This record gives sequence, C-alpha cells and structure tokens, in this order.
Amino acid sequence: MWYFQNIVFNIYNKKVLNLFPFPWLLASFQLFVGSVWMLILWSFKLQPCPKISKPFIVALLGPALFHTIGHISACVSFSKVAVSFTHVIKSSEPVFSVIFSTILGDNTYPLRVWLSILPIVLGCSLAAVTEVSFNLQGLWGALISNVGFVLRNIYSKRSLESFKEVNGLNLYGWISIISLLYLFPVAIFVEGAQWVEGYHRAIQAVGKPTTFYIWVMLSGVFYHLYNQSSYQALDDISPLTFSVGNTMKRVVVIVATVLVFRNPVKPLNALGSAIAIFGTFLYSQATSKKSPKKIEGSFKQGGNGC
Repeated sequence: MWYFQNIVFNIYNKKVLNLFPFPWLLASFQLFVGSVWMLILWSFKLQPCPKISKPFIVALLGPALFHTIGHISACVSFSKVAVSFTHVIKSSEPVFSVIFSTILGDNTYPLRVWLSILPIVLGCSLAAVTEVSFNLQGLWGALISNVGFVLRNIYSKRSLESFKEVNGLNLYGWISIISLLYLFPVAIFVEGAQWVEGYHRAIQAVGKPTTFYIWVMLSGVFYHLYNQSSYQALDDISPLTFSVGNTMKRVVVIVATVLVFRNPVKPLNALGSAIAIFGTFLYSQATSKKSPKKIEGSFKQGGNGC
C-alpha cells in the first residue's frame, strides 16, 4: 500500500503541476488534506489522540519548519523536472544525513559509511549531467528538500526525546498541521496573485473542471495516505528495513513515472540512477549496526515525505 499510494501521489501530483504550475499552493493543499484527515481520525477515535501540551507544541516547531522546507522544495522540484529525476536526486539524502549529523555532533560514522555515500554522489552527478529535462531550479529544489528532511530528522530526535509515547502517525499529523500554518501564508505571498489566472488556464487546458478537481484531490489524499502507510509500517519494522524499503520504493516510483509520462531516458542517465540507488542500499547496510531496533516519537532513519 505504501508503494502503490506513493506512485498514485507522484502521478497526479505531476499531472496537476503540468497544468497548474504553482507548487506552493499545491503543497499547502496537501498539508491541509492531511491535517483534516488526522482531525477526523482523532475526532471519531479511529486514532488515539495524543495529549497536547505547550512543551509538546514548542518541541514540534523546529521539526515542522524543516518538514515544511523539505516538502515545498520537493514540490518545486517536481514542477520543474521529471519526477524520476527528482527521486534520483532525493536518493542522495543519506549523503546529507551523514554530513549534517557529523557537523552537528549528533553522530560519528565509520569509514564504511563514508565509502558507501561515494556511489550515491557519483550516480546522482552522472544522472544530473545526462538528464534530458534538467533544470537548475529542479535540481536545487531536490537538494534543498534533502537538507530539510535531514534537519527535520535530527531536530525531531533532539527536541522530541521527552515525548517518546507519541507514535509516528500522531507525530506526523501534528507536524502536518503546524507545517500548514507555516507554509500557506508564504504561499499567498509568493504566488497568490497568479492563482486565479493560472486556474482558468488549467481548466481551459484540461477541458473538464471536474477532471482537474479530481486530480488535485487525489494528489492531496494520496500524499497523506502514503505517509500514513509508511508510519504504520514503521510500528512493526526496524529503521534498517524501512531504509531498504524506501530505497526500493524510489526504484518502483521512478520506473512507474517513466512509463506513465514517457520521459526519455538516456543510457548514461539510467546507469547514474542505478548507481545512486545502489549506493543508498549500501548505505543502509553500512549503518545497520548503528540502527536501534525501535525509535518511538521521532522520524526514523531514511526520512519521509515527497
């Protein structure tokens, strides 16, 4: 379900952005759908509602800010380049994780871990150089997204150490709500003046307003669903299993979106993508001895999001 929902999200997210190239509004809507979804689950007691306190909200402010940066940057990247290219660049997240964790003093890594990130850098570089749809904004968006999600993981572990009783799904729900409050006012400032004109162009291009509405709704619903599925899975699997699963997920998403959107892929581009993803797999293996069996109340190794 995690893979299937992620594929559906990526397809309809890109379909909407092709017609309505306003990632700030779309990213805000996706957070809004997730926020409403969680409020419904809590209201009908389908999901246990965590106890809310001022210290808990304060502890979430930092991780939510970095989550917002990661989410909007990924959406900007999706709007500028092929979905497959964004996912290849986002597979380099372990590189940023190792670097920032070392700089901030959160962790130290053995030589095998540093060696495992070399093929990730090589593969992403090769894929970027040979990418047909290359766009500098798309590249920077994916890279900044990696930084955002890595810092979210680091600071959530730091600030949420006292709230380990909060499970992953509830934590993600509150992160979504606070992120929406961060993002939407900025979205209005950045692109709000263009929304009405862009909406009319999108409706004219698609022909049927209902089709456009369905695509937007699917992008929002499946953005939350695939995140929910991943956190439910994390309740029963180790961070290492999740990290390997996340690597394979990118392979599935890349192949699916290439087939759906018929993006041209050069042989060297495919080779670079394969090397980068294989490097991510090596990283997960190299860090396996450092991974605890279970980490409650924080974002697990490998991150999540777009």
